[in-house]
Amino acid sequence: MKDSIYKCPCCGEKTFTPLTKALAGQLNSKGRPCPKCGERIANGKGATIFNAVFCFAMFAFIVYAFLNTLDLWIIPALLAIIFVPRIVNAFFFKLDVSQRKNGF
Repeated sequence: MKDSIYKCPCCGEKTFTPLTKALAGQLNSKGRPCPKCGERIANGKGATIFNAVFCFAMFAFIVYAFLNTLDLWIIPALLAIIFVPRIVNAFFFKLDVSQRKNGF
């Protein structure tokens, strides 16, 4: 049986929804506290790698669009940088314990 991507890696309970998982952030972020155990949880390594690669590619596209006067595509590309990683995180990658120290 496949594990749910919405399970807390610490307590094993399915305490996250797609919305809370989308807003949990990457491994280097503060993350979201688990309602059951209180541990700060974030999206795992796969989500962090996807976010870095996608944002770099979109940034390269924005520079290309700016240099070639494709101004119509700059705002949708900026919106994609904000929303696409969150949508992908909500439905595809597993959760992991946040690597960031508390309070910083």
